[in-house]
Amino acid sequence: MKPHPLPPTAQRRALRSIAAFELFKGVVALAAGLGLLSLLHRDLPHIAATLIGHIGLDPGAHYPAMFLREVDVLHDTSRRTLLLAIVGYVTVRLFEGWGLWHGRRWGEWLGALSGLVYVPFELRHLLHRPDLTGLLVVLFNLAIVAFLGWQLWSERERSRA
Repeated sequence: MKPHPLPPTAQRRALRSIAAFELFKGVVALAAGLGLLSLLHRDLPHIAATLIGHIGLDPGAHYPAMFLREVDVLHDTSRRTLLLAIVGYVTVRLFEGWGLWHGRRWGEWLGALSGLVYVPFELRHLLHRPDLTGLLVVLFNLAIVAFLGWQLWSERERSRA
């Protein structure tokens, strides 16, 4: 059975929309990472606790306490490890975005595989803390992975014909 491809313009628009989203995530991660790295030489746990108090949240509540625990872990992490993680994530997002924008098959593979990596974690989070936002994140991610998988499958079928 042959797949019914989208019209080339709709297909291209969809790929470019996903590419723009991935490029946006890469740029935001770069900005956040640089901001985070600039704070590391300061007392990050104190800054986080002050921010939580300034907003008026209870530091003992679930999410503020979880945030403070993560800040402690982050504070104990070496700069090199953080820098490598930031550079790795940003590089993957930017390469994926570029590949999708230019209609490269490897960009579709990278997009589908990198999206699939998050699904088990998103599903676990949704099972433990079900909410509308978590459900929408899972559905959005699955839609992107499904579209990219369908693209790869339909390209393979067209090349066989």
